[in-house]
Amino acid sequence: MPRAASAFLVVLAALACRRPPAVEPTYLAAIETARAERLSELTAEDGWLTLVARELLEPGENVVGSDPSAAMALEVPGIPAKACVFDLRPDRTVVVRAEQGAPVAVNGAPPTAAPLVPEHAGQRHDVVTVGRVRISLFEKDGRFAVRARDPESPRRSAFTGLAYFPVDPAYRVEGSYEPYEAPRDVDVPSSRGPARKALAPGVVRFALAGGEYRLEPTVESPEDETLFFVFSDATAPKETYGGGRFLHANKPKPGESKVVLDFNLAENPPCSLTPFASCPLALPKNT
Repeated sequence: MPRAASAFLVVLAALACRRPPAVEPTYLAAIETARAERLSELTAEDGWLTLVARELLEPGENVVGSDPSAAMALEVPGIPAKACVFDLRPDRTVVVRAEQGAPVAVNGAPPTAAPLVPEHAGQRHDVVTVGRVRISLFEKDGRFAVRARDPESPRRSAFTGLAYFPVDPAYRVEGSYEPYEAPRDVDVPSSRGPARKALAPGVVRFALAGGEYRLEPTVESPEDETLFFVFSDATAPKETYGGGRFLHANKPKPGESKVVLDFNLAENPPCSLTPFASCPLALPKNT
């Protein structure tokens, strides 16, 4: 392990063990508000805790039902062995067909021959209900997949909340953003499936407890105003998710370089809470 990375682990471990100083009330309230918002999102009816299935669609018919051999097997009361099929056609449209008498609807109405509208940021998509389960179509890495949500999921009903380290102002640091001449393509490992392509726009250098470190964020596009970090430290895997944690920061405006990294807002990724999520993992350079 490079000396700098090893030192970074030691620093974060030492910070985690010491008793945090008093926290300014306004800052503490802001952190608690952000954490409460995350909890609300996780426990919502469309939150990660309601996921009960996630499957890639194969060309042709993909059966959905309680039969364990179904392409999407749903262990939910009231669902027949074969409830419906998602038909992935050669023209890359997907149509749902219900079995006679099965409790299946599309946006609350009986299914038709119209292709399903997949999930897309900022746009309305179709929701297929099978009993109390809600299924949506989405595209990932060039392939269509479906995910199912059950508002009465045992994972949601048994959830007891999130655990955090005490808020410590020492973990809020100001870094310096150093953009690359052009964003670089990087391969980011995934918790499910092959590595994904991402754009790395530069690096952020920062000081913590006397040490100097750097992290490489990714963005969805060169115009993205948010820097996304996946990093790992000495708390993994016993206290935090082994694949790393997520952290977001505002990208500096043109002509500026300051970036605020607040590790008090670091969070375990969704795949630490459900097996039906796919998450990027921390690169060795971000350890």
